[in-house]
Amino acid sequence: MPNPPILPIVGAFLAYLTDERHFSPYTARCYGADLRQFIEWMVDEAGIPLNDSIEKDAFQRIDAAPAPKEVVGAITPKTLTETMQAADAELIRSFLAFLADRSYSPATMARKIATLRSFYKWALKRELVATNPMTLIRTPRQSKRLPRAITVDQIERLLSAPDMNDTLGARDAAMLETLYSTGIRVSELVDLNLEDINLEKDSIRVRGKGKKERMVPLGSHAMAAIRRYIATVRSDERFAFVWAEGGDRPFFVNKHGGRLSSRSVRRKLDKYLRQVGLDPSISPHTLRHSFATHLLDNGADLRSVQELLGHQSLSTTQTYTHLSTSRMREAYDKAHPRAEAG
Repeated sequence: MPNPPILPIVGAFLAYLTDERHFSPYTARCYGADLRQFIEWMVDEAGIPLNDSIEKDAFQRIDAAPAPKEVVGAITPKTLTETMQAADAELIRSFLAFLADRSYSPATMARKIATLRSFYKWALKRELVATNPMTLIRTPRQSKRLPRAITVDQIERLLSAPDMNDTLGARDAAMLETLYSTGIRVSELVDLNLEDINLEKDSIRVRGKGKKERMVPLGSHAMAAIRRYIATVRSDERFAFVWAEGGDRPFFVNKHGGRLSSRSVRRKLDKYLRQVGLDPSISPHTLRHSFATHLLDNGADLRSVQELLGHQSLSTTQTYTHLSTSRMREAYDKAHPRAEAG
């Protein structure tokens, strides 16, 4: 069947995520994709009819504030919207069983459950549903996966790959150096503006999740690459217009002078990984993991790393402690003469 349109109740939820919770557009799209799959399942598998005229009428009533009680308390739902409102734990479990039959990983299942949990929590607060069916649904236990990090030698090989004599090569060098020097997310990297670069204090202003700002220091190698990139752009006639006064001035720009996208950063990274013969599965997020791991390996305290990464919870940062301990154990087993049983 063709993709059903996003229901107004779902559209309102996604607007809440971006406008009130300050989720990134990418994260909101992921939530929307999960809810779209739930809607498609209801149409294809559960046999809920997609009736445009009925749906439009339901949409108008649901968009009213506050929601009419006859919509909230629908007993025999006939539309997708009403079905979502009247969903119980049994319906949700049927959907999850459908996903399990298709061998979704525990991590993916957990994410889809989290989407439904957020949606119904939001809907209950706005009296769009009578009860929250997700209170009876448990998230499957996941095996803890340690974040991946690459070695300092591999980092050095990667950072030496771009051609610093070319404007776009200088940009790529500054981009990769900044990712590793700061541990910022790729979404935070492409969101940087010229005004966020503090050349006097060797730091950058980063807008993280929830629009929270933090200042992050830059190492000398990253600062050198950034200064070279700025000088190269300003001396290149093709980019003379890029940082003109006024308006939005993205720091990392594409060949047309527009803001570089997260996808473009990944493509550039892939290019340099191939060039120096490194594992092509390395991602921009791997550089973030490597940043945190290398700091902890060299004695940085956990709270400082938490602040640098922009983590709200210390437990998230503690994951890197486990990785650092794992690497320490591996080094011990290899190096100590009495580490292994004879």
